[in-house]
Amino acid sequence: MLTESAEGLRDRHARSVRLSVDVVDRVRPDALDAETPCAGWRLRDLLEHMITQNHGFAAAARGSEDLDIWTVRASADPVADYRASADDVLAAFAAEDVLERSLLLPEILPDQGIPAVRVIGFHLVDSVVHAWDVARSIGEAITPDPDVAEAALAIALAVPDGPERSVPGAAFAPALSVPEHTPTLDRILLLLGRAPSWPN
Repeated sequence: MLTESAEGLRDRHARSVRLSVDVVDRVRPDALDAETPCAGWRLRDLLEHMITQNHGFAAAARGSEDLDIWTVRASADPVADYRASADDVLAAFAAEDVLERSLLLPEILPDQGIPAVRVIGFHLVDSVVHAWDVARSIGEAITPDPDVAEAALAIALAVPDGPERSVPGAAFAPALSVPEHTPTLDRILLLLGRAPSWPN
């Protein structure tokens, strides 16, 4: 039987994905070469990464172990493709039995299943942070629902901050100092190595 907290997380996850869609929908074609808070990535690169991750998490929720799904591919229309990928992952995580299963994320633990609730949490925090990345790249901001931000903060606090964060291709940069009384979204960003004042 599913717990209320698991169902609540699924609801907050869906809102985090819709937040990212709302931001991506504001991206104009002439902004695709904009710099992003992700070092070395232009906005097009970031969106193609986000598209791939959505399809990868969706495939995991459906039981696929195909590594090829996680390969980033060029997109002729990243905004439309992102919207489609968001629909894909939301549909996959909405499956009735998904919260009761373990899912395989080959990029993280290739030979070991991870409880679906944790996987959905991973994708929730990714969605919030990447929504912020996209927003900052086009000179805008995001305001996550407070309970979505609190869920993302709890997950960010649990992300290990070890030497693995300094290797090339790490999901997050080493954590930055978090001053007292920092707003929730800024705390999430600092914990995951983002500077809220970027690009300043």
